[in-house]
Parts: sequence; structure tokens; C-alpha cells
Amino acid sequence: MFLVLLSVGLIAPFTFLPLPQSTPTEEPVPVIPKTVKKVIKVVEQPLHKVILPDFAKIRDVKEKKRRFFAFIKPAVQAENKKILILRAEVARLIAQLTLEQPFSAEEYTLVSSLSKKYKVSEKFSLLRQLYELQLKIDIIPLALVLVQAANESAWGTSRFARIGLNFFGVWCYRKGCGMVPGSRNTGAKHEVAAYSSISLGIARYLHNINTNGAYTVFRSIRGQLRDQNQPLAPEILATGLMRYSERGIDYVLELTDMIRHNQHYFALYNK
Repeated sequence: MFLVLLSVGLIAPFTFLPLPQSTPTEEPVPVIPKTVKKVIKVVEQPLHKVILPDFAKIRDVKEKKRRFFAFIKPAVQAENKKILILRAEVARLIAQLTLEQPFSAEEYTLVSSLSKKYKVSEKFSLLRQLYELQLKIDIIPLALVLVQAANESAWGTSRFARIGLNFFGVWCYRKGCGMVPGSRNTGAKHEVAAYSSISLGIARYLHNINTNGAYTVFRSIRGQLRDQNQPLAPEILATGLMRYSERGIDYVLELTDMIRHNQHYFALYNK
């Protein structure tokens, strides 16, 4: 009996031990390879075939200025020369009309064509049309054009200068006429015009200054200087460009400062 109890006592405690549980096998976590996004940088191609100096790589400031002014100057001089030839023709027509000499059919056609191009109302009398044309068909001094080009294009390094030969930030409003500014507001439709040649870009800039209502003051100052037989001083004319930039007077002060500091580069060409 004692042996039975002893055996039961030895066995009983083990009957309450928890049965060993099988360890669940863990399923391997699939390793998802990291996908590295390949960033493809799109290089914007020029909208022209002109070979431009790489102004950004010219580290010497004096050399950069010299190269930039030398690059822009010939086109400015050529376009101003065309304007002076046309201006002389308008002066001839004014003298002819003043002397009461009749116009030919070709001369009437010329006045009509110029009035359309320079936004002069054909409802004006013939003499008034000619005087309005004389006010608008005139040059812009080389020094002023050069510093504006330098200012607006960051010395030829801006995207608009490199891609579209637009050194003056001139806008256009037809879809596809130029380059869409990265900072353009939502809903805005303007583009920065692109040109096929330096000469065309200069011509459009000059025409904009000579016809846009924003620069009436500029043309008035220029006209007064002409009436007084005074030189077209670029520092004086710059005051008529307040509306060229949102910066207003600060923009004008910057232009006049640039004219003074760069005088030795173009002193011979201030016409």
C-alpha cells in the first residue's frame, strides 16, 4: 500500500505540468527590393541655330562684360541704322507736305503701312500721322540698350537668352510663341518670346519701346531732346522706363548706375 501511494505521489505532480507546445514555424518575410527612381534631367534645347558664347563660364568680370557688349553691339547698331533711314524718310514726307507738294500713291501707301506698324491712328490728319510717326520712329542709345540687355539676361546667362535669344524679357501672347516662364501664375497665358536671330530679338525690343503705351513717357522725353537739339543721353532716357519692371524707380536707378560704371566699354557708341 505504501508503495502504491509513493508511486502515485511521485507521478501526480507531473500530471499537472503543461504539455510542451510546438513552436509555430515563422513564415519568411518576403524581401522587397528597393526601387531607386531614376531622375532624368531634361536638357532644354535652344529654339535657334545661333552659336552663343558660354558667358557663364567666363569668370573674369571685365572679360565677360567686354565679350557680352561686343556680341550684342553689332545687331543694335544695325537695327538703329535701319530706324534712322526710315526716320529720314518720314522727315522728308513732313517737309514735302509742309511745302504742299502732292504725295504719290506709293507715298500714301507708305504712310498707311507705317501707321499700322507703329500703331498710329489713320483717323488723324496726314500731317499729324507723320508727326506721330516721327515721335515713334527713332533710335534708342546703344549704351541704354546694352545695359538693359545685360540686366534682363544676367549678362547672357539667363534661360530666355540662351534658349530663345531673348535678352530683354519681352513677352508674347500666342500659345507656342516662346518659352513658358517657370514662375508664371496659374491662369496666365503669356510666354517669353523666342527668336531665330539676335537681330530679330533686338528689332522686336526696339519696336516694343517705340510703340507700347507703357513707354509713352520715354518717347516724350526723347522727342523733347530732339526738339531741343540735345543728344539722346541714355541716363535721361532711362527715366522713361519706370514701367519696364515692377521694381520701378529701383530698376531705373540700377540702369543708370550700370551706364555710369560701364561707360568705358561703349563711350564711343552713345548715339
